[in-house]
Amino acid sequence: MAGSPQGSTSGRGSAGGVADPGGHAAGLDVVRLGLVIGALGVVFGDLGTSPIYTLQTVFDPKDPHPVPVTTHNVYGVVSLVFWSVVIVVWVTYVLLAMHADNDGEGGIMALITLVRRASTQRSRRAVAVLTGLGIFGAALFLGDSMITPAISVLSAVEGMKVVQPSLSSAVVPVTAAIIVVLFLVQRRGTAAVGRAFGPVMVAWFAAIGACGISGIVDHPAILRALSPSYALGFLVGHFGTAFFALAAVVLAVTGAEALYADMGHFGRRSITRAWTFLVFPACILSYLGQGALILGNPSKISSPFFLLTPGWGRVAMIFLATAATVIASQAVITGAYSVASQAAQLGYLPRLRIAHTSESTIGQIYVPWINWLLMVSVLTLVFAFRSSTALAFAFGMAVTGTITITTLLYFYVAREKWGTPRWLVVTGATLLMTVDLLFVAANMTKFVHGAWLPLLIGISAFTVMTTWQHGRQIVSAERARREGPLREFVDQLRSGEESTVRVPGSAVFLNRGADTAPLALRANVEHNHVRHDQIVILSIETETVPRVPADRRIVVDHLGYGDDGIVHVSARFGYMETPDVPGALALLDQAETEGRVQLEEVSYFLSKIELRRGKAPTMSAWRKRLFIATSYITADAAEYFGLPRDSTVIMGSQIEV
Repeated sequence: MAGSPQGSTSGRGSAGGVADPGGHAAGLDVVRLGLVIGALGVVFGDLGTSPIYTLQTVFDPKDPHPVPVTTHNVYGVVSLVFWSVVIVVWVTYVLLAMHADNDGEGGIMALITLVRRASTQRSRRAVAVLTGLGIFGAALFLGDSMITPAISVLSAVEGMKVVQPSLSSAVVPVTAAIIVVLFLVQRRGTAAVGRAFGPVMVAWFAAIGACGISGIVDHPAILRALSPSYALGFLVGHFGTAFFALAAVVLAVTGAEALYADMGHFGRRSITRAWTFLVFPACILSYLGQGALILGNPSKISSPFFLLTPGWGRVAMIFLATAATVIASQAVITGAYSVASQAAQLGYLPRLRIAHTSESTIGQIYVPWINWLLMVSVLTLVFAFRSSTALAFAFGMAVTGTITITTLLYFYVAREKWGTPRWLVVTGATLLMTVDLLFVAANMTKFVHGAWLPLLIGISAFTVMTTWQHGRQIVSAERARREGPLREFVDQLRSGEESTVRVPGSAVFLNRGADTAPLALRANVEHNHVRHDQIVILSIETETVPRVPADRRIVVDHLGYGDDGIVHVSARFGYMETPDVPGALALLDQAETEGRVQLEEVSYFLSKIELRRGKAPTMSAWRKRLFIATSYITADAAEYFGLPRDSTVIMGSQIEV
C-alpha cells in the first residue's frame, strides 16, 4: 500500500519499451466504457427499475390515500414525477452534491468530513448538530440498504404470478434463494458484479425506453406534462390529492443517494455519463409512455408498465424486469460498504475487516461483516412481510430523510468551506429543502402503514454509532491516563530509572498517538525488565481525506535524541484506506533513520483492551452493555494492520466503562 500507484502504472506502461499514445488513449477509452457499464450494473439498479411500480403505486386503489384516475391528475402526477427526478437527482445530486467530493469519495460520510473540516470556533455547536444529523442520515441509508433488496427482489419474483398464478407459494422461497446467492457473490468484488450486471441493464434501459416511445406515439399530448405548469397546478389547485401522491412519487427517486455513495467505486464522470445519456432518458420515456397509456385507457392502471409492452414481448419483459430488479439491490449494498467503512475510520463504528476488490479503483471494497448483517436483515424482512406491497409504504421514508440531510449538509459546506454568497445559499437551500420536506411530510402520513420501519432501523443504527463514538472517547481518556506521557517515560528509560536489559532486535509498539506511552511498552519494561535495541512507537493517524500519498505517509520524531534507538513514527492513512503497518515502516528506508530499524527481524507489540462494565456514571447501563457488545465485532488488529502473525505479541489490559 505504501508503494506509489503511479510508479506501478508507469512500470507497466514502459514494459514494452516504446510509448504508444494511440494505444494508451484507446485503452483509456475501454476502461472508461467499462466503468460506465459497471456503473449501470451497480449504481442505477434502484433508480432504473422505479418505472415498474411508481405510477401504479400512485393510483393504487388500495392506498390509504388513493389518487383518482382523471385526465388532470394523470398530467399532474407525470409532471410531478418528471420534475421530482430533475430536482432531486439532477440538481441535488448530479449538479451539486457529486461536486462536493472528498478526494473523489462521495456519500453522506464524505459530506460529514467536509463539514468537520469547515468547523471554526464560532460554528462548533452548529457543526456538532450537523454531524449528528449526518450520522442519522448515514443510519437511514443503512436502513435503506436492508429494505431495498427485500422489496426489489420480492417485486421481481412476484412476476412469476403473472405468468403462472399457481406459483404464488414459491415467491418467498425463490426470493430467499436469490438473496442468498446475491450476497454470496459480493466477495467477488464490485467490478465483477458490475461487469455481469451492466449489459443486462443496458438491455433493460433500451427496452423500457422503446416501450415508452411507443406509448408516446399513440398519445403525444402527454408531452405537455414536461411543462412545470402541470406539476405546480396540480400542487396548488389540488394540494390535498397531490400531497398524498408525493408519498408514491418519491419512488421515482429512490436510489438517488447511491449515485453519490458509489462515486468512489466508479467516479463522478462515469456515473454522470451513464445517467445523462441512457438512464434519465429511458426512465422519463417510460413514465411518459405509461401516462399516455393511462390517458388512452384508465383501466390499465393496474399494471401500466407491463401493459405498455406489446403482447408478444410481455413474457420477455417480465424476465428482463426480474433480472433488473434483482440488480437494483446492488446499488445500496455497495453504498452500505462505503458508508460502513468510512464510519469505522472516522470512529463511529468498530474497526471492520475490509477487502479491497480492485487493483485499479481503490474505492471498490467488500466488508464481510456488513455483508452478512445485510443478508440476515433482508431475509428477515422477506419472511416477515412476504410481499412487496406490504413493504411499499416503508420504501420512501429512509430515502427522503437521507436526501434532506444531504441537501442541508451540502449548503453548509458551500457557505462555510467554499465561501458561496449567502444570498445564493439561502435561495438554493430554501427551494430544494422545500421540495425535500414536502416528500418527508408526505411519507410521514404512511407512518402506521410501514414508514415506521426505516425510522426504527435508522434510529437503531444511529444509537449504535453514537454510543460507540462516545464509549470510544471514554476508553481513550482512561487509556491515556494509564499510559502516561510518552516523553516522560522515554526520559526515564534513557536515564536508567527503569531497570532494564537491552536485547538485540527491533520492536514496533502500536500506539494511539504521540503523547502517551504504549501500554505494551510499559508492560515490557515494568514486568519483563527488557527493551530492544531499536524501538519504534508507531501511531496510525486517519486523516479526513480518502487517501494519503506515499510522500506524506510517515513522519519521524526522534523524541529529543537521535542516537539511542527510540523514535516515534506517525503513519498517515486516508479514511478509505486499510492501514498497512509493514508497508509504512518500509518507507523508513527512505527517511533519515535509514539502517536503524531491522525490518527483517522486527517484533510487533499490540496492546489489547478488554472492556468491563463499571460503576462510574460515564454512560447509562444499557449504553455500556451496547458499547461492550459492539466491541466484539472489532476486526483482529494484527490482520487489520497487516502484521505478520509469527512476529506479533499481544499484551492485554482491562478497562472499565
